Amino acid sequence: MTQSPEPMEGAPLIAPSSTDHPLYDNVVEACRTVYDPEIPVNIYDLGLIYTVDISESNEVKIIMTLTAPGCPVAGEMPGWVMDSVGAVQGVSHVDVDMTFDPPWGMDMMSDEARLELGFM
Repeated sequence: MTQSPEPMEGAPLIAPSSTDHPLYDNVVEACRTVYDPEIPVNIYDLGLIYTVDISESNEVKIIMTLTAPGCPVAGEMPGWVMDSVGAVQGVSHVDVDMTFDPPWGMDMMSDEARLELGFM
């Protein structure tokens, strides 16, 4: 029986995003149009979008999480993200992968989200 290797020390828990891609800002804005129905803050500012990876052919791969694995919209939210990002002009394809590693925590929220929710 083989064990999965431990993460390399110093390796990031979340894959880096393609922040230098010309479509990145528009994809992020599209993510900001999706809201968790139980929380009045968009999923990007909540910190639920871990990675936005955009290829040279404008294919977008998003790695995201939920505030809790038992979230009632767990089956629907990836589709909402796919629809929203897929509508961005220039995007050729969208894949959304769900992960719970690392688990979401309130420290992943933006300052705007914390202010909106009364944590600041």
